[in-house]
Amino acid sequence: MEILTLLTEFAKETLEGLTASQKYLSSKYFYDTNGSRIFQNIMQMPEYYLTNCELEIFETEKQRIFEALTENSTQYNLIELGAGDGLKTKVLLSHFHDQNAFFEYTPIDISEDAVKNLVLNLKQEVPGIKINGKVGDYFRLIEEINQYDHTKKILLFLGSNIGNYNENETLSFLNKLKSVMHSGYLLFIGFDLKKDPEIILKAYNDPHGHTSAFNLNLLQRINNELNANFILHKFRHQEVYNPQSGTAKSMLISLEKQEVEIHDLNKTVSFEKGESIFMEMSQKYDMKMIMDLANKSGFKIVRNFYDKRQYFVNSLWKLK
Repeated sequence: MEILTLLTEFAKETLEGLTASQKYLSSKYFYDTNGSRIFQNIMQMPEYYLTNCELEIFETEKQRIFEALTENSTQYNLIELGAGDGLKTKVLLSHFHDQNAFFEYTPIDISEDAVKNLVLNLKQEVPGIKINGKVGDYFRLIEEINQYDHTKKILLFLGSNIGNYNENETLSFLNKLKSVMHSGYLLFIGFDLKKDPEIILKAYNDPHGHTSAFNLNLLQRINNELNANFILHKFRHQEVYNPQSGTAKSMLISLEKQEVEIHDLNKTVSFEKGESIFMEMSQKYDMKMIMDLANKSGFKIVRNFYDKRQYFVNSLWKLK
């Protein structure tokens, strides 16, 4: 039933996006099985600095992070939103476990395969860890957990996932999180910081073609799941970055005038040559932007953790 619900939502949002005046597709649907595999390739690229920066923070600051997150707590639940493969989180979980901390780890993801694989791998890599993976909507699942689990909750929103939203969407997301958080709960959130535009563009328009394949795979998913006939080589991936606003945008450009039939939606979508499909935004921040964001959404910054180059920050927040 869950898979059917997601597919119906996928169809609905695909129709909305491809019939908008500025065509777009939702980035949350990048992660089917093939998309998740391609993203693993992206994270291993030397140009994709984000993974290594956050991994460095966790490896060098794990004890201070442990102390900051667990202060005055003997029992707690670490709830990770969009857990994926948990590559970086495992560093923290292993360290917490070594400290004989009494905690449960609850990874939440929209991908059932990702959650199943993460649970299986963690049970092998960190024997004895208490883990309860969940598939579905973050906010609904946190509310459900709150009903039966009354321990302190530490919400993890890692990587640069927050950067996939525009400002209004970010504030809405954070306000929704705040609405399911109780007094004493913490939010540990990752932000990609503004830096040399060339470094950012290489990360999102890589010479290996992984990012292009990642974006084009969403068209293939529409072909597979909605019975469409996108011809992938008739679209090209393009990345643009505005260093003033800190906004990086991924688009697919139609290389010719063409029509695409999406049979399950009973819809034909027309493209002009050069017309774009907006795929994803990746917002980069400075510290003033982060402080303003916390303040506007009802949070207070407790502590920040940086990598040595200050390319990335993991920021610990509490409710005001």
